[in-house]
Amino acid sequence: MIVRKRPGAIGLMLAWKGSVVPHVLPHIILVGLFALAVTWGMRRHYLDGVVEYSLLPFTLIGIALSILLSVRNTATYDRWWEARKQWGHMVYEVRSLARASGIYLADGERRHLLSCVLAHSHLLRGQLRGEDVRDDLPSDLPAEVINMALSKRNPAEFMLQQAGLQVAQSLQSGQIDTIAAAALDRHLHELAGIQAASERIAHTPLPFAYTLLAHRTAYIYCYLLPFGLVGAAGWFTPVFCAIVAYTFFGLDRLSEQLEFPFGRESNDLPLDAICRIHEISIAEALGETAPELLQPVEFLLQ
Repeated sequence: MIVRKRPGAIGLMLAWKGSVVPHVLPHIILVGLFALAVTWGMRRHYLDGVVEYSLLPFTLIGIALSILLSVRNTATYDRWWEARKQWGHMVYEVRSLARASGIYLADGERRHLLSCVLAHSHLLRGQLRGEDVRDDLPSDLPAEVINMALSKRNPAEFMLQQAGLQVAQSLQSGQIDTIAAAALDRHLHELAGIQAASERIAHTPLPFAYTLLAHRTAYIYCYLLPFGLVGAAGWFTPVFCAIVAYTFFGLDRLSEQLEFPFGRESNDLPLDAICRIHEISIAEALGETAPELLQPVEFLLQ
């Protein structure tokens, strides 16, 4: 995620980090060069046999394409915002569990429970990003528990089950009563819901036909546009076509990034930073030295 102070007008025009320009610049250049070739051919009368269209069809198609891209970007932003709300709620649940466990559990059982919960957040991050997070797991957990978790198809769910087993063992041993066990399990239940919501977002993309329609229409429109502009814009046709291509290709690329918010693109969620917040919350709850918050590197917070 890009984290930076809002620059001024000139800074916004020149901002590169976090922009979609690096991803769509080759396509913008190709459209500009194609428009330049069409303009040159028309001015040299090499394309006299090609029909020079009016702007009316392009206006109608452009309005329809704008609406299509707007609806698609709204849908992908809803996915991004839903993911952010879920992981923000996870911060609340981890802190609440850390506080409640201090009321009901002894130090040893509390430490194991919170270590399992912290491992759950790291393992869920690893599952969503397809990364190995073994080195980020709490050192308090036994090696056999970590190895067993990593051997499962769903390591995060396994670690949440271990947290539930700790609550069950405390209940069976008489250290806590059913009311305390229910209070602790409620937070584990919420964490399971957050994981399910994250997996739903990660594993259910927008319909491919919908994405394909927007992508194809944007390309067809940008490569036909020079034939409608050349009569009115002349040698400025490549400039106008490049601007339109930047708008449509940029919206298309941005929607691709927002559709999968758990990756490491510049506009994806900072899952590393959120997991660090969990580490700080649990360390302070246990009276240990908390690590520092992760800071953006060149405006990028991972």
